[in-house]
Amino acid sequence: MSDAVWITGGTVIDGTGAPGRRADVLLEGGRIDRIAAPGTPAPAGAEVVDAARQVVAPGFIDVMSHSVASLLHDPRSLGKVTQGVTTEIMGEGWTPAPAVPGEPHGFPVHGLPGGDERWAARSRTWTRFGDWLAAQEEVGAAVNFGSFLGGATVRMAARGHAQGESTPEELGRMCQVTREAMEDGAFGLATALIYPPGSYAGTDELVAICREVAAFGGIYITHMRSEGEGLLGGLEEALDITARSGARLHLYHLKAAGRPAWPLMEALIERVNAERAAGRDIHADMYLYTAGGTGLSAVTPPWGSEDDTLRARLLDPAQRARIRQAMLEPDGTWEPLGSLAGPEGVFPVGLRHPDHQPYVGRSLAEIAALRGQDWIDAALDLIAAEPGRVGSLFHLMSEANIERQLREPWVMLGSDAAGYDPAARTDGSTGGHPRSFGNFTRLLAHYVRGRQILTLEDAVHRMTGLPARHLRLDGRGELREGAFADVVIFDPAGVRDRATYADSEQLSEGVRDVWVNGARVLRGGEHTGARPGRRLYGPGRPV
Repeated sequence: MSDAVWITGGTVIDGTGAPGRRADVLLEGGRIDRIAAPGTPAPAGAEVVDAARQVVAPGFIDVMSHSVASLLHDPRSLGKVTQGVTTEIMGEGWTPAPAVPGEPHGFPVHGLPGGDERWAARSRTWTRFGDWLAAQEEVGAAVNFGSFLGGATVRMAARGHAQGESTPEELGRMCQVTREAMEDGAFGLATALIYPPGSYAGTDELVAICREVAAFGGIYITHMRSEGEGLLGGLEEALDITARSGARLHLYHLKAAGRPAWPLMEALIERVNAERAAGRDIHADMYLYTAGGTGLSAVTPPWGSEDDTLRARLLDPAQRARIRQAMLEPDGTWEPLGSLAGPEGVFPVGLRHPDHQPYVGRSLAEIAALRGQDWIDAALDLIAAEPGRVGSLFHLMSEANIERQLREPWVMLGSDAAGYDPAARTDGSTGGHPRSFGNFTRLLAHYVRGRQILTLEDAVHRMTGLPARHLRLDGRGELREGAFADVVIFDPAGVRDRATYADSEQLSEGVRDVWVNGARVLRGGEHTGARPGRRLYGPGRPV
């Protein structure tokens, strides 16, 4: 039986930014075999798919996915596929491999929807970065997948959760881990410099590690040291690290966090554009929401989590008092997300403890009032009592900056979220961030059709051709003959995100059909269960 698919009657937007055009498309053998003039007769034996009044585009690429745990547990990636995503690139801050000796487990059982003890046990045997991705290959996936190497994982491999400067021997171990990961196909090094233990790494240490990345033509991709009032200093550090190491630079989830930082975005954009004009390879991604999402523990100072003992410290009255004072009067050496958002702007949505269920949907200010406490004490009590990470929303950004950032041609999309099926959650938490289910469709519905910030062609380019070129994903990101058949059909008039802060786990609408490597994973908006995704490799894999 032929695997040929003839898509007819649609408007092809090819991912290059070129104007859309009517054309028919033949998929065969996992590739785009032919792009023909509209009305060309269908090849004999091909399945004919009517795409009248639909857009036919390359599959979307999520350059900042957190499907590390969920994809192994449930490889359908329903929340992403229903947005048209066909490729997920992971790795911010932490990766499950190489496993760190002495850690209780190498895998986050509670960190993301879908973590389970089966993978926690197996991940202890993953001595190299590539072992984790090989395990994902065994399971299969509906989407293509690849990853950066987590910066915290690199540091933990040599120093665990300890603060302080690394010895030459420890730095040598970090460089070895990075070199091996690049050989295994990592796209580069990914840091999250406000979260411990990754935040304990100094600039010189990161320069040395990134020299290993640069030797393979890789990328330094970073959640900068500050996205608040220290935003421009965070950028300068990232520029310094890549200038001294030779690695390419990518800024994770571009944002100015907290009202005092909002005016700094224009200066950041000007600085990046000046560096790009001078020949620097700099890109960024973003999500399209004014709230960020991370663990509630981000309201505490990073040193409170040294040796991974935050909860133990909170149970010690003297240590708790020290942490509380640091939160009450931040000293400028760390990013106090609780103060930046304010307690009325922090929503703990990942509550699992039975006693905390009345707090679901409420801000930290409201929770504190119900408990008769100051917001700092309420936050510390929740962190200490909950069985795992407390996923939380932090309302920090401005809509005006989101629109300003979208106008820059070097900005692409990253969800900063896992792709999962809300009906299959096993972690017992109460909600999440709407970006998991709506970031890509929101671009098409709100910022193209509604606000007209981008043309439809430019929006598709930002989700396809731009990230594919940036990551050097040969044969992906464009609809052209010979390219891999990662294809999405969507309704330009009806595509929309449905997930909201109050009801975050609502699947998008308007993405009708999706193929990954020529196999259909979404048919008429329904997941087929197919797992045709392939492991993707960075520039260091031996040819």
